[in-house]
Amino acid sequence: MKVGFVGLGIMGESMCENIVKKNSDSVYVFDFVEEKVKKLESIGAIACSSSKEVCENVDVFISMVPKSEHSKAVYEEILPVLDSSKLCIDMSTIDPSVSVEISEKVKKTGAEFIDAPVVKSKPAAIAGKLGIYVGGSKSAYEKALPILKMMGENVIRLGDNGKGLVMKICHNALVSQIQNGVNETSTLAAANGIDILTFAEAISYGGGQNFYLDSKKESINKEDYTTAFSIENMHKDVHICANLAKESNVSMPGELNAVSVYDKALELGIGKEDFCATIKVVKGK
Repeated sequence: MKVGFVGLGIMGESMCENIVKKNSDSVYVFDFVEEKVKKLESIGAIACSSSKEVCENVDVFISMVPKSEHSKAVYEEILPVLDSSKLCIDMSTIDPSVSVEISEKVKKTGAEFIDAPVVKSKPAAIAGKLGIYVGGSKSAYEKALPILKMMGENVIRLGDNGKGLVMKICHNALVSQIQNGVNETSTLAAANGIDILTFAEAISYGGGQNFYLDSKKESINKEDYTTAFSIENMHKDVHICANLAKESNVSMPGELNAVSVYDKALELGIGKEDFCATIKVVKGK
C-alpha cells in the first residue's frame, strides 16, 4: 500500500521513518518545515508540497499534528480528494469530540477513518515500539493494523471513532498524576537528605514503583531536560482531560491539581523542555 504521512515533528519524524524502512511501497510526506521533509526524502520518502498532494497519491493517509485545529485544517484540505479507496489515520492527540467530527466528514466521502494516538515517547518512536490506541470500525482497524505495527508493538482497538483518544487522554492524565506524586515525594525526600537515585531504588522495593520514575530518574538527577515529550504537549493533554471530565460529569480533583502544575510550568517559560521539568514547579525553581 502507498502510504502518506503529514506531520514530521518529534514523534512523527521517527514514526514515518519506520514506515519508509518497512513498507514495500512508496511513502509520500509533507511538513511545513522543509528540513524535516528533506530528511525523510534522504532515506527514500517522496516529498510533497501539501497534505492534499500527499493524499492524492496514497492508499493510506496518516496525520500526526499538534492540535485539534491542525487536524481539522488537514482534513478540510484533503476532503475533496477522498473516496472509498482511501483509509485515513489521525495519530494526533486532539479532543475526542473534534476527532469524531472529522471522522463523520471523512466517512461521508466513502473513505474510512480511525483515530490512533500513541503512547511512550521519542525513544520508542525510533525503535518502532510505541503503544497505539485505536478508535474506529473493526474493518478499518484491521486494514490499518499492518501499517500501525510498523510503528508500534502494542496496538489495541478501544471501540468506535474517538475512543482511542479517550484512552490516550486517560493514560496521559494518569501519567501526569503519577508524575506529580514523584515530583512531590522525591522533593520531600531530597529536603531530608535522600537523593533521587536512592529514592528511586528504595521505591522499587515496594508498591510505589512506576515506569515514570524508573525512566526519568537519571534525567531528574542530572537536571537534563532535553525534550522527549514537551511540557507544552502534556499541558495540552491535561487540559483536554479536564474538558472531557467536565463534559462527562466526572470529578477529577487530582487531575485539576496536575493542570495547575502545568499551567505554572508555562508561566515559568519552560514549555519547550521535557515534561519531567515540571519538578521545577514543585521545587519552586
